[in-house]
Amino acid sequence: MDRIHVSTVVRLPSTEVYEFLKDFPRYARYSEYLTRVAADGDGSPGTRYRLRFEWWKLTYTAHTEVTDTDPPEQLDWQVTEDIDASGRWRIEPLDTDPSTPSDDGPACRVHLEVRFDADSVGGGILDLPRFVSLDWVIDRVKPILVEEAEQVVERIVADVEGERRQVDLVVHEVPGGI
Repeated sequence: MDRIHVSTVVRLPSTEVYEFLKDFPRYARYSEYLTRVAADGDGSPGTRYRLRFEWWKLTYTAHTEVTDTDPPEQLDWQVTEDIDASGRWRIEPLDTDPSTPSDDGPACRVHLEVRFDADSVGGGILDLPRFVSLDWVIDRVKPILVEEAEQVVERIVADVEGERRQVDLVVHEVPGGI
């Protein structure tokens, strides 16, 4: 099972950040490859999403579902078709942001954790061009997934805080082969 785990500090209370993360359809603005998000639900358990991805000559719609929430600390999801994958947003309240003076107010560490089994992707999921193997695609997509996780977290920080700033990302885990 491959894993991606990225975190950073957000200079807001965890309750505010949780409510922001729960509004998943806005994520299409954060990714170059995520072109559309359709939701059936309000972000609580049972909410289903259809995520349209486009990369190179390939398009794919991922079907996901929110499986569990523990406001304001955790939001879990899983892919429901085609691939064994799941993830979570985890939010740890901090007394203060360790990178700023203590009078800046509440902060939290936000973690994006994703796990996936690349071997669970079947050959019929994607309409691959002639002479292109699924292994070739997977080898090229893994580094893109890590870059996307980093960019999504950076862009969420700018959006939720209301301004861009230098974000110190911690990359805890990356998929094998990167």
